Amino acid sequence: MDYEGNVFRPPSEAASILLQVTTGCSHNKCTFCGMYKQQKFRIKTDEEIYADIVFAEKNCRNQRRLFLCDGDTLSIPHKRLVATLEQVRRHLPWITRVGTYANTKSIYHKSPEQLAELRHLGLQIAYMGLESGDDTTLKKIRKGADSQRMIAMGRKIREAGIKLSVTVLLGIAGKERSPIHARETGRVLSAIDPEYVGALSLMLVPNTPLYEQHQKKAFTLPDPMEMLEEIGIMLRHTTLTDGLFHANHASNYLPIKAKLPEDKEATLARIEDALKGKIGLRPEYLRAL
Repeated sequence: MDYEGNVFRPPSEAASILLQVTTGCSHNKCTFCGMYKQQKFRIKTDEEIYADIVFAEKNCRNQRRLFLCDGDTLSIPHKRLVATLEQVRRHLPWITRVGTYANTKSIYHKSPEQLAELRHLGLQIAYMGLESGDDTTLKKIRKGADSQRMIAMGRKIREAGIKLSVTVLLGIAGKERSPIHARETGRVLSAIDPEYVGALSLMLVPNTPLYEQHQKKAFTLPDPMEMLEEIGIMLRHTTLTDGLFHANHASNYLPIKAKLPEDKEATLARIEDALKGKIGLRPEYLRAL
């Protein structure tokens, strides 16, 4: 596979074929993210993409899932994205699921009919970074969308039959705004009602605006116990019809894997036990992005 620059994928796509169809991120302005800072966004040529599909046809026969990289593949013009998925179906017929990152801008520019067509061609899951449901926080981190738009675009992609995994960031609002961020994020998650929620704990990345704010004492990261309190508030305010709420990423202090609504109270009790010191937390040296 001909990868250009850094290639990222969600933890759940660890065993997937990684097909890079774009490089970088079309937004690339979030203050906390350093993933694509040195990388220019571009859509790869059809020839480049086709060559990688042919490579996968010969060398990736044991993998049943495929993930379209990088930061925002839904921004590819619809006809070209359809053609790519058709090539995947033709050359890799054993693939059972295709996934992609998606942001609100790219979802907005796809019609419901276009999203449904992508679903028909195998696009079964999209990963959307909400980070926070608090409009003040979203503006500060330069996310490029407010909570109303997050809700509308999350619902839009779900209505097309594409499963949605929403990422939220514990600690992203800082110490003082932590409870508000937690409550508002629960509100937005409930309104979107995604199939999956993945909660990560913020780890400050050097050479990002948020890291610089922290160095200048303009941003205070919540401590581990405050992070636990935050996820407890968030979960308490989150109502999912039938979803998984995970906080088992390596960045988190307390691994959580809950099916909502049935596991909600037991999970809140587990968080409370951790706050009381009855359950040990992951040490700093074992945490990772």
